[in-house]
Amino acid sequence: MKAEDIRDVIRYLQKFKNAVVVIYLDDKTIQSPLYSSHIRDIALMHSAGLKVVIIPGARSRIDEILTDAKLTWTYNNNCRVTTEEAMPLIKMAAFDVSNTVMTSLAANNITATIGNWVRSRAKGIVNGFDYGTAGEIDKLQTDAIKSVLDNSFIPIFPCIGWNSVGHPYNISSVTLAQQVAIELKADKLFFVMQDAENIVLNNQIVPAMNLEEVDDFIKAFDSSVLASSTTNLLKLSKEACQKGVVRSHIVDGKLDGVLLSEIFSNLGSGTMIYTSNYGKIRQMEQTDIPAVLSLIRPFVESGKLLPRTEAQLADECSDFVVYEIDGAIHACAALHIYEDKQAEIAAVAVDENYAHMGIGPKVINHLIDKSKEIKASSVFILTTQAADWFEKLGFTPDSVDSLPAKRKAMWNPERNSKVYRLK
Repeated sequence: MKAEDIRDVIRYLQKFKNAVVVIYLDDKTIQSPLYSSHIRDIALMHSAGLKVVIIPGARSRIDEILTDAKLTWTYNNNCRVTTEEAMPLIKMAAFDVSNTVMTSLAANNITATIGNWVRSRAKGIVNGFDYGTAGEIDKLQTDAIKSVLDNSFIPIFPCIGWNSVGHPYNISSVTLAQQVAIELKADKLFFVMQDAENIVLNNQIVPAMNLEEVDDFIKAFDSSVLASSTTNLLKLSKEACQKGVVRSHIVDGKLDGVLLSEIFSNLGSGTMIYTSNYGKIRQMEQTDIPAVLSLIRPFVESGKLLPRTEAQLADECSDFVVYEIDGAIHACAALHIYEDKQAEIAAVAVDENYAHMGIGPKVINHLIDKSKEIKASSVFILTTQAADWFEKLGFTPDSVDSLPAKRKAMWNPERNSKVYRLK
């Protein structure tokens, strides 16, 4: 295990102490061979001081019990529609799944409790269609839920709500998870799914999206490519973040350790939806120098960057910016100003594990904007192995003679760096 991975874990343990984490486990994950592993990981999270809430999906179990009873049902707008005759069986199935989760947690020495904290109302008749026993969430007993959490119990929510006179309704588990997260102002909302497709762009899982990127992503894929369940999860995640949830995560229940990986590492293993507080570019500080030296070391060893000492970075601290994710440095670059106000973008380094997140272009564009603010006459870079990358960003070849005198005096013919200037 790398030292930086250990630092990540310690940093996140400190960050999420007493954090509220709402976890939706879909029914296929509960039935999968990895279910016990996920429960063990949830127990570890709870033992580490996180306040965990679980909403288990029960669709398969409800299907099974209704089928055995020879009762039929339909779906409309992803809502199960049944007659009143089916409701006692639906309630039994939902509590059966919740009991399974509670028993599994007990096996890991974790105390959980199942409660009726959901006030609901009938979905009713919409556009002439009668939704029967399907219900909508009216109110959550937030104070009671917080009391359970404060007593170090894990609350488990069956997909059942009751109206003011005790009539039960079948409600959507994913919507319930979202609403619980919103009401509790959760730090994290997890959708642990077996069916939802991975959110992929250019053959790579998208690790994080801000709210605007969620809309762009959905628009970029028609329904034949992006499953409706995935689209629904993205929309639920976005709405949750808009209403106060810090971050929402869509993760693959077929991966062992997916919850721990998503919480206790910067990169994670699923897709995170966030507002604007995830990654940020900021001025480098003196305390960042060890992390920056560690970041640029592999680029120096491969010959892509010139070596820099701690003293050099300290002297040039005001020229550098870093890209920070949850307190960890994953990219850096510098903007040096020469005579005639020519600006050089230098020391560009991006952690290779994060390169696919578009961090590099964000840092470059930030420094280009900064050069405009100071009215730089032009912006140039020198590179030995990244010419193609800079050309994609709008830089074109130029001659060494075009460099300002001070920078030209430092140019090494043995290194033979190429000069590129922004169009």
